Amino acid sequence: MNALRRLKIVLAGFMLCAGVKMNAQISHIEPPFWWAGMHDPGLQIMLHGSGISDAKVGFAYDGVSLLNVSGTGNPDYLFIDLNLAPDVQPGTVEISLTRNGRTIASFDYELKRRQEGSSMRQGFDNSDVIYLVMPDRFANGDPSNDGFGDMPDKPDRQDPDGRHGGDLQGIIDHLDYIAGMGFTTLWLNPVLENNQAHGSYHGYAITDFYRIDKRLGSMEDYLRLGEAARQKGIRLIMDMVFNHCGSEHWWMDDLPSPDWINAYPDFFISSHRKLVNQDPYASRYDTERMVDGWFAASMPDLNQKNAFLKNYLIQNSIWWIEVAGLAGIRMDTYPYPDKEMMSEWNERVLDEYPDFTVVGEEWSTDPAVVSYWQKGQVNKDHFCSYLTSLMDFPLQHAISRGLTEGEDWDSGLINIYRVLADDFIYPDPYDLVVFTDNHDMERFYMQVGMNDRLYKIGIALLLTTRGIPQILYGSEIPMTHEEGNDHGYIRKDFPGGWTGDSISAFTGKGLTQKETDMQEYFRTLLNWRKENQVIHTGRLKHFVPENGLYVYFRYNENEKVMVILNKNKTRQTLDPGHRRRNQATVVTTKSRSRT
Repeated sequence: MNALRRLKIVLAGFMLCAGVKMNAQISHIEPPFWWAGMHDPGLQIMLHGSGISDAKVGFAYDGVSLLNVSGTGNPDYLFIDLNLAPDVQPGTVEISLTRNGRTIASFDYELKRRQEGSSMRQGFDNSDVIYLVMPDRFANGDPSNDGFGDMPDKPDRQDPDGRHGGDLQGIIDHLDYIAGMGFTTLWLNPVLENNQAHGSYHGYAITDFYRIDKRLGSMEDYLRLGEAARQKGIRLIMDMVFNHCGSEHWWMDDLPSPDWINAYPDFFISSHRKLVNQDPYASRYDTERMVDGWFAASMPDLNQKNAFLKNYLIQNSIWWIEVAGLAGIRMDTYPYPDKEMMSEWNERVLDEYPDFTVVGEEWSTDPAVVSYWQKGQVNKDHFCSYLTSLMDFPLQHAISRGLTEGEDWDSGLINIYRVLADDFIYPDPYDLVVFTDNHDMERFYMQVGMNDRLYKIGIALLLTTRGIPQILYGSEIPMTHEEGNDHGYIRKDFPGGWTGDSISAFTGKGLTQKETDMQEYFRTLLNWRKENQVIHTGRLKHFVPENGLYVYFRYNENEKVMVILNKNKTRQTLDPGHRRRNQATVVTTKSRSRT
């Protein structure tokens, strides 16, 4: 079966199970469908509808058995636990709800056939370079979906925090540009519905976990994007949020149970003291102030200790992996949810997809704190999160400091050396995602004072050191935000993505010579990296920085690459001494430097 036909079948099934044959009394069935042949035979279906909690559930389907039917105290919710036999066949399960022998609701629930090899899908890895794109700010491929009458956050490109109209079609339209630059993986900030009053463009206040935000496009558009990207050798990462939802989520008007949301309705903002997760002396009070507090007033804190919500979130992530053919997940605010639930989530995802990659956001510059969460870490409290990868915030911070501080015994490039020397703390530092900036912080070009020389050094380091590099959209031009460091300015529109733009980074129209040169620098280095396996999996050997020079090697049994970073404003002569150069490729950020 070809990929396009598989895509059409998935879409047809999604539309059918979303409610074509559903009785009007049931307003939500989640997940809307599932698959035969999953590793975990369990499936829990959440039903939401008027007065259904006391109904009896009936069906007859070979290989599907009813384990349990549960209410939560809210008469409008029913949770159905099913067991799917290993040999269950794809098909439609006709499920009825009855009361006193009378059918009050019925619906068809489809079990789909899995794509061949789905369980053995490959996650993203060291051979990849991730391109981080905020869909609303990249390109507007379909102006007709910029705003809708039932969505209060209207398009306004003049408002830095408003909706600007970028969408999934805009990304599809420019996949050739992304692939041509040399990027191999695409991380989109959340694309699920954020039907909030204002400031919803970023995607982190989800109001429906099973629906693409229609201002970004449709489910069909999202699946087309994934398929088109894979045809060009680009993998897809989905940004997910388990810690919170949006304050306008549909269930906020009718919560499944009183403990579905932490500290509700008298909420408090999280203390953000994330160290309680590792602190052997942490009090229960401080732990609750961090974990149960809301991230923001518009983001209610989800209670992952609730068994139904825990299953809901875990199944939701697996559903999206299977539907969209994902190669990875980036999990937002990783230390904030209940950590035991997050551990179980990672374990269940890896049970289904042993080679899958999940990267978590633990925004700490301390490697000891970050390493606590990586799979294989031996922690004093015996906790294991099973998380394969983390964002390497310690290295990001070190690169910024290393390039902007003056050189001395304990400042400058030694920051980078010191953080990499701490790699003994991690179970596998090569699986970390390395970056110089992201959508939540000052752009790297601004961090280095818009200094082209230092900027190139940082990018060369990023693309040749250990780990999996991630680059924020617009870094290749490079984009600035001299208006200020507010998120709306950092997340500017990518030039050329809107009809009428006088400048286009896609075509080069209107770019300055500096921007064109920098774009070519990125393109050359990215495509060189893509073809050099030693940079992907080779070991790292580095030398203590001296006189503003930092030297390191990536090597394996067959190849060596020597990297010399010269932070000085002038040419430097490197005394090879103990630094062997024979049979090495030299990468330097100063073409006229003597090495």
